[in-house]
Amino acid sequence: MTSITLQQLNSATLDEACAMLDGLYEHSPWIARAALQSRPFHSLAQLKHAMAQIVTNGGQDAQLALLRAHPELAGKAMVDKSLTAESSNEQSKAGLTHCTPAEFEKIQTLNAAYNAKFGFPFIVAVRGPRGTGMQKAEIIATLERRLHGHPDYELQECLRNVHRIAEIRLNDKFGASIERGNRVWDWQETLAQYSDPGFAEQGQLTVTYLTDAHRACAQRIAQDMQDAGCDAVHIDAVGNVVGIYRGDGTQARALMTGSHYDTVRNGGKYDGRLGIYVPLACVQQLTSQNKRLPFAIEIIAFAEEEGQRFKATFLGSGALTGDFKPEWLEQVDADGISMRQAMQHAGLCIEDIPALKRKPADYLGFVEVHIEQGPVLHAQNLPLGIVTSINASVRFSGEMVGMASHAGTTPMALRADAAVGVAELVLYLEQRAAQDGDSVGTVGILHVPNGSINVVPGRCQFSLDLRAPSDAQRDALAHDVLQKAAAIAAARGLQCTLTETMRASAAPSAPAWQQRWEAAVAALGVPLYRMPSGAGHDAMKLHDVLPQAMLFVRGQNAGISHNPLESTTSDDMQLAVEAFDHVLAQLAAELG
Repeated sequence: MTSITLQQLNSATLDEACAMLDGLYEHSPWIARAALQSRPFHSLAQLKHAMAQIVTNGGQDAQLALLRAHPELAGKAMVDKSLTAESSNEQSKAGLTHCTPAEFEKIQTLNAAYNAKFGFPFIVAVRGPRGTGMQKAEIIATLERRLHGHPDYELQECLRNVHRIAEIRLNDKFGASIERGNRVWDWQETLAQYSDPGFAEQGQLTVTYLTDAHRACAQRIAQDMQDAGCDAVHIDAVGNVVGIYRGDGTQARALMTGSHYDTVRNGGKYDGRLGIYVPLACVQQLTSQNKRLPFAIEIIAFAEEEGQRFKATFLGSGALTGDFKPEWLEQVDADGISMRQAMQHAGLCIEDIPALKRKPADYLGFVEVHIEQGPVLHAQNLPLGIVTSINASVRFSGEMVGMASHAGTTPMALRADAAVGVAELVLYLEQRAAQDGDSVGTVGILHVPNGSINVVPGRCQFSLDLRAPSDAQRDALAHDVLQKAAAIAAARGLQCTLTETMRASAAPSAPAWQQRWEAAVAALGVPLYRMPSGAGHDAMKLHDVLPQAMLFVRGQNAGISHNPLESTTSDDMQLAVEAFDHVLAQLAAELG
């Protein structure tokens, strides 16, 4: 089939253009017709967003009609061969046309339950985030999971999957190339094969600092950097993987970029790692074009950002700013292995760590691409977001100590229940953070050591994670929470200890670098969306010494992160690569 071009679409009559876009939205040609009123379109991304906005602004009745126009997966329309050509092709690629009797019966039962609960069919883009097709088992698992969703969430999730289906169909019509997005996807899939023992056996991704899996990741990244065309690649004294693509010699300074490759426990494949491979795709293209820029590109895969094995968050990027703390070396992990021992076992030269500190004069700045890790871009139907600032944060490790006693014989008024004291603090934190509107507070760890069903808890260990857009707002939140913890302990006859484990200042984006990201996104035809980052990133450490700015990439599944469901699409990765290309070109022009 001959591909359509944007020039043809923009110059055609309305009826001709509608015919070109026929079949994008199942039995709903009104969407394309309405969007075409906004011609000319300068990119497919702009057209995709225009159609999504038509649906968003169409009202719930129109949205429900759109969903109900879709066939059930492996349903009656497939059996009697009345599917549209597009749906038939998609369900076939996912293997749904070759279900076993047991699979077919299970899908039918789940479909019926879903439709009965929500009033519209279950919809998922069966060609998946890479466009090549989901496996039947994954489709069934997704249907089972979403059957338990909230009706409002499921309405929006089905609509988002409808937009993804339309996106893939539009790519097919226009012969759109997302080769580099696919390459970034594949690199991350390959890297995800490495996982720590105890998690790998369960199919879970966990890569913590200097484990065998972590070191295998470093070797894989180093090889990918070499294969992509980096001129020099090495693993430094803390385990960072550093790849350098040299410039043409006209500019002594380099652009630094990158992100981390460690993960949280049972985490996702894209947190951090996306920011390693997006710039690497740009280097690969420069290599294939035999092209040098007026500056070097230094891509750094930071060894440790999450602080999962040791309490040393931002260890990899901190070493580059001179913020590696020698006392970290004596920390021990859950198995009693010290960081010093782990480094020695990995063959790292501890004595070389101070030399890792970078000189700001050697760099133009630092940019980082990262999956959003939240629901905002997903809800806005936008693939990219411009980060305006990274929120300030502080973390504490806490413990309430009371008196363990018999659950049956200790009257309520005579208890010193440590867990109840922490519970009261958690509720206060929820209320206090909400007062600010944009502050957040989380107790992610609650643990009663040696807890028993019939014993009043005598000790309760907990964590505190407090974040706000500014240092002052964060400090006010922390002050109030710590005061409340002390008041609760005093009122309940408990002892409370809180130890600060991490503090990071807010990191506003450097205006010039934020503007470069904005120009890049605008050039792709994607609406500009500016947003703060509630999560911490390596960029906030580099902010101490370099101007920095970040680009967010939309996540799927409501933007969930630190979770196996963390995902994005190869189309959005492609846009991130193209945005990075644009930033490199802008910088080259400025320096030229």
